[in-house]
Amino acid sequence: MLEAFLLVSIGMITAVMANLGIAVFNDGLRPIIPENMEGRMSRRELGMTAFAMSFGLVIGFGIPISISGSILLIHSILLGTDIIGLAFRRGKLTTVMAGILGGLYGAGIYFGLQAVVKAFQMLPLNFIDGFNKIGEPVVVSFMAFPAIAIALQFTVKKGILAFAVAALARQLVVYSNTAKLIKINGTAVVLSPEGIALIVGMAFLIGFAMKEKSEDQNLSALASMFTDRVARIKKYFWVIMISGGLVAAATNLLLIAGDPISLNLLSSGKITEGGIAALAKAIGFVPLIASTAIATGVFGPVGFTFVFGVGIFSPNPWLAAIFGALVIFLEIQTLSKLAKFLDRYPGIRASGENIRTAMTRVLEIALLIGGANAANAIVPGFGFFGIAGFYLLNEAAGRPIVRMAVGPVGAIAVGIIGNILVLLGLFTPIK
Repeated sequence: MLEAFLLVSIGMITAVMANLGIAVFNDGLRPIIPENMEGRMSRRELGMTAFAMSFGLVIGFGIPISISGSILLIHSILLGTDIIGLAFRRGKLTTVMAGILGGLYGAGIYFGLQAVVKAFQMLPLNFIDGFNKIGEPVVVSFMAFPAIAIALQFTVKKGILAFAVAALARQLVVYSNTAKLIKINGTAVVLSPEGIALIVGMAFLIGFAMKEKSEDQNLSALASMFTDRVARIKKYFWVIMISGGLVAAATNLLLIAGDPISLNLLSSGKITEGGIAALAKAIGFVPLIASTAIATGVFGPVGFTFVFGVGIFSPNPWLAAIFGALVIFLEIQTLSKLAKFLDRYPGIRASGENIRTAMTRVLEIALLIGGANAANAIVPGFGFFGIAGFYLLNEAAGRPIVRMAVGPVGAIAVGIIGNILVLLGLFTPIK
């Protein structure tokens, strides 16, 4: 009951915030909302834009990843409530309607995915076990994203240097764990190889970015230009705090996760590693989320996404809710100072978009490989053929399905085809 209550509450409050233009999850929607609020775009156009930008990611990315890890990826909830909230006009009655529909959507995601998983388990060919292989390459591949971001923003040589040092750090940790070199009170300490590699890569990225300093003596341009919009976010801080607290509590219960990497780590029982990955991802996204929030006056329902790490490391959901709300409060109160910091270090501000691009590219490759491995585990031989064909046909058709979704959606398709083959007597599952 607590899990269902949390998802219904998250669905309601995030749909209302989207409807009122307080906060949206899709970073691409944030700059568009002021166009509607200031009369340059109709509400109908805004709603259609939200649907076009988010629906495919919910169906093709959020839900398949959630099924594969048995933990809800936050995208499957908050991208949906973005659509719901922005589809309704602002008004007392319509805002209430958006909240009710958002709550029903949250309940539908919770109970609906459980029903889907149970239905899959009843099929002649149960492909859930094979489907779980989708996340295996994601965890290992994710540590490469800082190096890719460095290569995109600075030079390929610097990207290669960061990648090589991160890879070396990973192998040294693997050796240390195997040889039990690190001990506390006689007990061997096992570190996360991927987590350490990710930290090393992020250190390189931040270091290179901070070398780019602004020569302009007026270091408060971003803060001064958008003072009113920052004030608008601060006006509604209490609503966003509630949202952050609810999300942190749900994360603590391992009900939701903020990204595919931490989701797969958490579903494998690697709680500490999942928390480190969540915090590293949050650090990487601060420049992007802060810049768009300051410039538009529209925040994110999970802030800078630190609430996921807070939720993972909290001892229980009640404290997670309190800590999550406090983190959101601190994020909002430091927006003006962040604006001055980003003005002083333009390299860090520019890194936001490069980090997002790097993460997307890593996930595209990792999920494609994971999807191929999962599909081949479900129907050996045919799985690789199916994913390769699905990927190439999607490219030839102009990419109607985003690349990140090709692997998971393709694996589901292979699972359905495998069941049809079993029913026709053309395939015998390996027990």
